[in-house]
This record gives sequence, structure tokens and C-alpha cells, in this order.
Amino acid sequence: MSPRRSLAVPLVCAALAFPTLTSCGPEPQEDAAASTSAPSASAAPEGTERSASAETQKTPTTEPAVDLSGRTIAIDPGHNGGNASHPSEIASPVPDGRGGTKACNTTGTSTNSDFPETDFNWGVAQKLEKDLEDAGAKVVMSRDDNDGVGPCVDERGTFADDADLMVSIHANGSESSTTKGFHVIVAEPGSSDTVEDDSNRLADAMSKAFAGPFTPNSAYGKDAISRRPDLAGLNNASVPAVIVECGEMRNPDEAKSMESKSGQQKYADALMDGIVDWY
Repeated sequence: MSPRRSLAVPLVCAALAFPTLTSCGPEPQEDAAASTSAPSASAAPEGTERSASAETQKTPTTEPAVDLSGRTIAIDPGHNGGNASHPSEIASPVPDGRGGTKACNTTGTSTNSDFPETDFNWGVAQKLEKDLEDAGAKVVMSRDDNDGVGPCVDERGTFADDADLMVSIHANGSESSTTKGFHVIVAEPGSSDTVEDDSNRLADAMSKAFAGPFTPNSAYGKDAISRRPDLAGLNNASVPAVIVECGEMRNPDEAKSMESKSGQQKYADALMDGIVDWY
């Protein structure tokens, strides 16, 4: 939060691409020293504190902010911390959204130092949730903690039915430690044209947001977007939805970032940028 200003400063808001999103900053102020005549010696005794207007010049101004009021975003932190200790439960079949079935869930992967994907997904999701709520959005989560089981992959799509969009947070676990980079997964055609179009736009927005601070995984093309028919969370979603594989957990450099709080915040920042860009 920016420090409180000593004097009220009007804000000027510029509309972003979506009509209800605004970026606000302080209205430019004339230099107080240039517009005020120098005080006489009798008016400013030695030792007198500086005026409020002079203090205002040195006070940091309000940073630009995004207004997501009235928006509802669904966040799915992939897997769950208790899945590994309940193998029979997560192996039970559930609808895959394409007329077949799929295992309820899986355990996820980990870094070579055994930092689990579930912890990474949960840490990033919590940071993203806070950032979205600070911007005025309502957030719905697929799970409330990191020590439970499930929910199953079909529910990881349907929980978002009343949201504007759904983002599922994951990390990949390729065997090679040289494999690097993020990729974004979107469902192959199978739902309504509107949902498909908006899901593709969301995938494009996430790819662009991640391509700044992170490396695209070249195995999925220059935009690092993969289209798959077999992921039940995406198939069961009735709203625009993507899975973001934020990086490769077996890659030493990316693992180091994923294990740190500051690194997790960078991933959350990129997800936030992708969501704002989609709106």
C-alpha cells in the first residue's frame, strides 16, 4: 500500500481495453516552488517546519491500479497435498467430459529436491487470490487447503460454472533436467463456439503474459500453447478455461524459482497480467 499523501491529489483514470477496467494515477501537479513566491524572513523564522505543499512534493504518488470489481475468477491449484496418501480414492473413475472416464486425480510431480508441485500450485494460487481480491474481484477456489484429497478432475471444471473464467495452476515434470519453459493447455473443440473462442483468447493472453518474464517451452511452438482433448478439468468447464504449466520442476533454474516465495509471486504476477489482458 502506498504511503498516505499529506494533501488530496485528484486522480485521472484512463480506460483500459475492457470498459469497466481502469488504470488510475495522480493528476500532474505544478511544481509548488515555481508557483509560490519566496517567503520573507519574518514569515519563515529559522527552524520552522516545511509547508505541507513542500512535503507533498516528496511523498510517493499512488501507483496505477486495476479495477476488477464485479468480476469472478475461478482458480484451481492443481492436485492436493493429501492425494499421495489416498491412492485408491484418487484412482476412482470420474467423467472425463467427453463421454469416457478418467482417474479422479493424481499426485503431481516435484523438484529434484522433493519440493512438491502441490506446494508450488498452492503457494502461487494464494498469492494470485490476494492480488485479484485487492483489485476488487471475487475469487472462487477449487480447494481450501493443501492437505486434503481431490477434488476430482471433473469437479475441477464444474466448480467454476458461475465464474467469468477459470485458470488451473500446475508445473510440469519432464524427466530431462535440460527441458525448460512454460506452456499453456486449452481444450480441443468440443464445447460451445463462444467458450472455445474465449478459451483460446485466454490461452493467448497467458502465453503473452508469461513470455515476458519466463521462457516458452519450444516443444509446444513459439507461443507454447498445447490443445488437448483428454484433460477432464478443461472438458468439464462451462466457462473459458486454461491450464498453465508454469515451468519445469526438474530444471534446476526453474526449480529454484518455484521453491522461493519471490519466485512464486512472479508466477502469480504473470497469471494476473494474463487475466487482466483477457478482460
